[in-house]
Amino acid sequence: MKKVAILQSNYIPWKGYFDMITAVDEFILYDDMQYTRRDWRNRNTIKTHQGVKWLTVPVMTKGKFNQTIREIQTMGKDWASLHWQNIESNYKKAAHYDAVATWLRPVYLELQLMGLSEINRFFITEICTYLKIKTSIKNSWDYLIDGDKSERLANICQQAGGACYVSGPAARDYLDIEPFAKKGIRVEWFNYQNYPVYPQLWGAFVHEVSIVDLLFNCGQNSRQYMKIGSV
Repeated sequence: MKKVAILQSNYIPWKGYFDMITAVDEFILYDDMQYTRRDWRNRNTIKTHQGVKWLTVPVMTKGKFNQTIREIQTMGKDWASLHWQNIESNYKKAAHYDAVATWLRPVYLELQLMGLSEINRFFITEICTYLKIKTSIKNSWDYLIDGDKSERLANICQQAGGACYVSGPAARDYLDIEPFAKKGIRVEWFNYQNYPVYPQLWGAFVHEVSIVDLLFNCGQNSRQYMKIGSV
């Protein structure tokens, strides 16, 4: 039974995002959706000696932000080196800094992409490669998008050959499962609960930070602290 998940791209997402990718056979980046400010599309958090810190990709928007995520462009390229400087200064003492920095540093310092969606996908696929996640990742524009909110998702899932649609638990409040049922597609809710703690720098443990925190602290052992570890 083929499982499909459809989510907007995030910038260096937290570990749960990658567990969702692992849980399905095809993961579709839903970047035909409207871009939203102060969201995970262009920012995420890391741990620092001063507490949790936001890393934000500066983007150009127009009017009242009625642009899709795939239409959003970044404001230059200087942000990438600045983000790397922040990451390096806060994780250089982490147990697996050298091993992770070997491949992550050039991802930042040699980045030439300007589209937010492209940038997010690039980081996501690089991290998937490191974690040995082999799920197929597609873009929503690879499919015909029509219908209302829930119908669109059901239609994309059907076109992808999915028999099961995996959704985050927050969608219980707004997802209409009837369009899926009509197409014979089961809806499954992903569980983000009960993550174990791992060795983490800088004070009290925080789960809801970018996965780079886990990678620098645990390296190739990162899978043991994710749901992926049992897959």
